[in-house]
Amino acid sequence: MTFLSVALVSLFFGTSLSAVASAAPGVSSLEKVESEGPNQFAAYIYSASMAKTIKVQVLVPAVERGPRPVLTMLSGLGEEDPNNSMWFRKTDAKDFFRDKNVTVAFPLAGNGSFYTDWQRDDPKLGRYRWETFLTKEMPPLIDARFNGNGIRGIAGLSMGAGSALMLAARNPGFFRSVGSYSGCYSTADLLSQGIPRGVVAAFGGDANNMWGPPNNPAWAAHDVLLRAEGLRGSTVYVSSGSGLPGPFDDPKYPGNDNPTDRYIIGGGIEAGANFCTHRLADTLAARRIPATFDFEAHGTHSWPYWQVQMKRSWPILSRGLGVTG
Repeated sequence: MTFLSVALVSLFFGTSLSAVASAAPGVSSLEKVESEGPNQFAAYIYSASMAKTIKVQVLVPAVERGPRPVLTMLSGLGEEDPNNSMWFRKTDAKDFFRDKNVTVAFPLAGNGSFYTDWQRDDPKLGRYRWETFLTKEMPPLIDARFNGNGIRGIAGLSMGAGSALMLAARNPGFFRSVGSYSGCYSTADLLSQGIPRGVVAAFGGDANNMWGPPNNPAWAAHDVLLRAEGLRGSTVYVSSGSGLPGPFDDPKYPGNDNPTDRYIIGGGIEAGANFCTHRLADTLAARRIPATFDFEAHGTHSWPYWQVQMKRSWPILSRGLGVTG
């Protein structure tokens, strides 16, 4: 299904009758921390806003070198394994960050959450207060337990890519570094709304419970292009493939057992992300907001390319975080 068809179909979803949710009573807290291997931990954080416990996987440096920044890494549509981040299953993040003086947090989010605060509880997806969790509840608890120095960064791919920039733009200065791989960044217009509406619907949810019906001002309030000024002062890295098959799409590449899907579906999605990324680049350039853009000549919407971008973006993200070496 094309981006246009997803948009047109999705806009016909009716307004949900779910009641407006209120913040849960209580105080967010770090319930427990468990070791999951060398330099890897599971932090179980009770979120007062969502009234449930969230698992956050955490990587720390192999060598302790004092207080350090925290980089939060966001996944895409939904975690297939509720206990193990896709970043761990699909990339070599554990090895890559082992010698970096940074704590890396991988929150295990709900399906199609867009890492945002929903206006209402969804009958299928439940209560989502991810902006509150990622900007207010989780950071001080991770800092206190894992020797944080108060400097924060955020990066994400696909759904998490747009969310990373959205969270940074809505909370100016909170994230010193922002990385975004293969995302879309506009939500204000009807066509752009089709993408998040289609994603939420794919998980059985109703995006009207997220930001309201199409004319609700909350859609514009989460549009990165409209809130671009909030990125000024942060170190920003954004990347996208072209959608054309690249080296990781070859049928001979390990794990690529369905190259046709990779070509057609992954290629089409990445071509859409490429269009979105060019719109963002034009917007930031017009406003003279510094950012680094990496437009690849090839590449589909798939994990091997995001692993490359994770590593390629690190020298830029680390500069914003103040990490040397």
